[in-house]
This record gives sequence, C-alpha cells and structure tokens, in this order.
Amino acid sequence: MKYRELVKRLRAQSCEFVRNGAGSHRIWWNPTNGKYTTIPDWGNKDLRPGTLRSIVADLGLTLPDLQKK
Repeated sequence: MKYRELVKRLRAQSCEFVRNGAGSHRIWWNPTNGKYTTIPDWGNKDLRPGTLRSIVADLGLTLPDLQKK
C-alpha cells in the first residue's frame, strides 16, 4: 500500500495529519484514543508489510479496520 492510499484509509477511520516529521516522514494522530505514529512518505513506493502493521498497531487500529470504507 502506498502512502496516499493509507492516508485515505486513515482519514476514513477519523485519523488526522498533525505535522511533518524529519525528512519524508509525517506524524498522524488517532483522536479516538489519543495515539500517534510516524508514517514514511516514500511517494510511489509501497510501504513494507511490517511497517504497515506497526503503523496500524501504533494508532490502535487493526488491518481489517483499514479495509472498511
């Protein structure tokens, strides 16, 4: 999954962009539970599966949550 697709799915789960991080990283927040994570924005490159799992866990979500529309 690319950064832009992940962003669409996170916004559907009420997550919000907070600010730019170091380099090409972005800080996101889940206001439902107050959890934060850092997401790399690698443009057209897919996020690695382990990175994606970590992002989802950091925000207190599950992978099936991201598949909901």
